[in-house]
Amino acid sequence: MDEVATAIADPVRRHILTLLRDEPLAAGDIARRFAISRPAISRHLRVLRESGLVRDELVGRQRIYRLDPGPLAPLINWLAGLVRTDRWERHLDALETEVYRTRRERRSSGPAEHRREHTA
Repeated sequence: MDEVATAIADPVRRHILTLLRDEPLAAGDIARRFAISRPAISRHLRVLRESGLVRDELVGRQRIYRLDPGPLAPLINWLAGLVRTDRWERHLDALETEVYRTRRERRSSGPAEHRREHTA
């Protein structure tokens, strides 16, 4: 998971992953979309390949890169644990319990006239 987090920490690598999400691309096609040098793009692709986020295949004279989102799953699960939604569910359940308890207590205290005597 650390290797994947390190790989996606760089904005260029995240942009490459976004490009590869839509379609497999040759290294040259990827490099043409950036203002940095082709060797720099090759280094970014190597980091992504070593983290398992992209796979490459030699087709003729071109190296074609494809996204492999599988290694992202542990990181996604870890991040999802940080933004737990069940916290609000517990608060709403507690509120619902309090509303039911209050209604039950009002019903069990008798008719409305009797309640007024004790509240004034």
